[in-house]
Amino acid sequence: QVQLVESGGGLVQTGGSLRLSCAASGRTDSIYTMGWFRQLPGKEREFVASISFRTYYAESVKGRFTISRDNAKTTMSLQMNSLKPEDTAVYYCAADRQFRISNEYEYWGQGTQVTVSS
Repeated sequence: QVQLVESGGGLVQTGGSLRLSCAASGRTDSIYTMGWFRQLPGKEREFVASISFRTYYAESVKGRFTISRDNAKTTMSLQMNSLKPEDTAVYYCAADRQFRISNEYEYWGQGTQVTVSS
């Protein structure tokens, strides 16, 4: 089992930056892919970024967000720059023992709220 805990969410103005972190514990040696998703109330959860042997990004965040992970796979980050009001959502950390991009992951965090004011 793997446990994931997100941190770093908050309120920021349009154009500002935030850095989200995800701390993994448990069987972290089994993790192959880690990713970030986000969800607005009443909407489907959507893919933001993932990292395995390379990184993948949703078109809506390319050039603004950067995903990174330490070699021990115990910490993953999402640097978010040039934030827009449409980035407002609950952001979730996810992990899987296999290669994934935007499809289902095995392990999920509880989420952290990001609010971008206009």
